Amino acid sequence: MLEGYAADAAGFVLPMLRPGDRVIDVGCGQGAVTLSLGTATHPLRVVGVEADYGEVTAARKAAVRAAVSTVDFVASDLASLPFSTASIDVAFSSGLLERHPNPRDVIVELSRVLRPGGLLAVSTVDWSKAKLRPKTANVDAALRGRQLLHRRSGGDPFAGRRVAEWVERAGFREVRARARYRQDIGYRELARRVESELASAIQTDDGARDQQLASAARSAWMWVRDGSGDFSQCWMEVLATR
Repeated sequence: MLEGYAADAAGFVLPMLRPGDRVIDVGCGQGAVTLSLGTATHPLRVVGVEADYGEVTAARKAAVRAAVSTVDFVASDLASLPFSTASIDVAFSSGLLERHPNPRDVIVELSRVLRPGGLLAVSTVDWSKAKLRPKTANVDAALRGRQLLHRRSGGDPFAGRRVAEWVERAGFREVRARARYRQDIGYRELARRVESELASAIQTDDGARDQQLASAARSAWMWVRDGSGDFSQCWMEVLATR
């Protein structure tokens, strides 16, 4: 994931976890944030859910290395979770909704598995509010290309704009949203990641060259070499009650 996982991605929900809670982390990746949830209080049981079985395997190995026995990981369709209706106390997700082709379906599914009065905690990016200094013409062009690539893969780089609305429409109550800026990766590292993603996507399936992405990749190449700067990503954090 371009935005990366930070150890404090679950910081907005950790103080709300209570002993005995049944917690899920949907779209958990390799489990870094799931492990922080699993050690938040005792006793607590956390299940990380990821569609990619390889990621689940890596997450299980990470839990063993960290000696965290309060977490488990399962592979599943993220819009059709392997949990009974009204069986979960806290449903958490970070960095998923901007990548999933049907984020509203995921939110509806989280509503299904949460018990009445259960807590929803989701966090997703809004690239329109990202802070980059300097923000040159090359930076703008490279990010536009990367956002095009993001949309082509079925995601929404501006999902943070609408996440509170999606949660309200799914029937949640007491919806609270706030923007938080995080410096998960540096300015130059962001440039390198964007350049790598665009360069890998230039060749189309029929062997042709995608000129729009090629132009964005050239801008990213220049961005990498333009020098250092500052980058903070805007994450929209939403808490709501089932």
